[in-house]
Amino acid sequence: MLAARVYGKQDLRLVDIDEPSISNPNDVIVHVKAIGICGSDNAIYNGNNPFAELPRIMGHEFVGMIHEVGQNVSEFNIGDHVVVEPISYCGKCYACRAGMPNACENLKVLGVHKDGGMQQFIKVPLKQIHKINSKIPWTTAVLAEPYTIAGNATMRSQVGLGKTVLIQGAGTIGQLALRVAKVKGARVMISDVAASKLEFAQKNGADAVVDVTTEDLKQRVSDWTNGEMANIVIDAVGSVQTFQSCLDLASVAGRIVPLGFSTQPVTITQKPIMQKQLTICGSRHQAYQFEPIIKAIENGQLDNHGMVNQQFAFKDIQAAFDLMNNHPEQARKIVLLF
Repeated sequence: MLAARVYGKQDLRLVDIDEPSISNPNDVIVHVKAIGICGSDNAIYNGNNPFAELPRIMGHEFVGMIHEVGQNVSEFNIGDHVVVEPISYCGKCYACRAGMPNACENLKVLGVHKDGGMQQFIKVPLKQIHKINSKIPWTTAVLAEPYTIAGNATMRSQVGLGKTVLIQGAGTIGQLALRVAKVKGARVMISDVAASKLEFAQKNGADAVVDVTTEDLKQRVSDWTNGEMANIVIDAVGSVQTFQSCLDLASVAGRIVPLGFSTQPVTITQKPIMQKQLTICGSRHQAYQFEPIIKAIENGQLDNHGMVNQQFAFKDIQAAFDLMNNHPEQARKIVLLF
């Protein structure tokens, strides 16, 4: 069967490998139909992901059909459409016991620590499989995993009815966080440096957009909230500057989610954290978000609506990565199709 494997920096090869076989009664073999390319996949391709172990078959955003099941699997039938949860965890460490398996000390991620979905067939444990209505197009179903990232960030920050949310960064995850926050009843402002991304965010339901190259973000947030500032600030950029600014942009009793990250040290003062009684919430991957996100997709609350703007046949994967690296402004979300 066909697979795409990274051997080193920008060394991506289409290879022929053996099909997987059932070895455990709880195994499920999925015939992969669609795979989204994430920024973290591109980091692996460019040699910038410190967590990946090479050589590696990438891909953690993928969906497909049930091809074969182990003898203990009764919940699924051959041909069912499914979304694959990419993380696995021990269930025993402190993070798992605290209800945060996404921070498990033994966390493994398909496409990073284990071979992922950029192959025609993949074997995964039953507990990582989620059924999705077969009427949902593959190009919509494949957004379930990135939507769970937005679901986790909005859950951690307690986004809810009537709250004001500022999202810094109108990239893929920022746009998905915008949609989830709107579904949860919040008013949302989103900022970026790219006019095209802000234009899409307006079509995407943003209540307000801010071009930080020409406008003062703090003043715009103050005007928008009548001086209260944003109840929730989600930093989907992760630069030193954007994280530092969160303290000024958040309201009293506000919550901050650093969704993006930088390895550079950040200098912040303690006073606004104490004085405003701010809560800073880390958000890594997702925990227990697949079922509610899939239900929202099936109910039409969350959809594609232009998020997937580039599609490539799987055999043209190199062209997809070339586009992502050479013309990132054209690559809102790239999906590979078998």
